[in-house]
Amino acid sequence: MPKMKTNRGAAKRFRRTGKGRFKRAQSHLNHILTKKRSKRKRQLGLTGHVAESDLAAVKKMLPYS
Repeated sequence: MPKMKTNRGAAKRFRRTGKGRFKRAQSHLNHILTKKRSKRKRQLGLTGHVAESDLAAVKKMLPYS
């Protein structure tokens, strides 16, 4: 049986935590930052967790994580 391929785009965006969940970065922090308040930019810099509804798709894309 051949090896399964990891989705490289997903590998760059998600990391598995110690408890088995996946952490992710938030969007909207790359450009057009002048109109965004400091509080909003600071909170967008925090990491979040992948939603339960998306968990199956992420696990399928990252078979070895």
